Amino acid sequence: MEKVKVTVTAAISALMSWLGILAVPVFLLVGCNIIDYATGLCAAKYRGDGGISSYRSIRGIVKKVCQWLLVLVGAWIDVLINYAVDCAGVDITIPFVVATIAAVWLVVNEIISILENMLDIGVTMPPFMMPAVKYIKQQVEAKAAVTEQEEREEEENEN
Repeated sequence: MEKVKVTVTAAISALMSWLGILAVPVFLLVGCNIIDYATGLCAAKYRGDGGISSYRSIRGIVKKVCQWLLVLVGAWIDVLINYAVDCAGVDITIPFVVATIAAVWLVVNEIISILENMLDIGVTMPPFMMPAVKYIKQQVEAKAAVTEQEEREEEENEN
């Protein structure tokens, strides 16, 4: 039993070390995915749309897997950015910025979904909770937004 404990601890430590700043949002995303799915199943019988359905269940699982893939695509973009910076001769390493922002945004969306599921179940929600989470979502979107004007300016600078 001790060997299993040491092996699991070593594997989790190695994964967290490799993920760096992405570790916390990824683990939060996985936890939120599980909680959202469970609360969604519980809330299904309280909704007027017919309760639990295998189609919606499978669709929900596929959506969760696609969220993980979205974070993976963000990590690939980060790898490409680091490769481009390295090829340009600049000696810096940029952490998983795109993947982290994507993961944080997804976590916030999952938290909103969990809260909505709890409301459907009939849980009394503190009045500040949903607005606080939606504010966090707006802030993440605002900080990560690239506006069309910024894109046009970049294109003009390249030409």
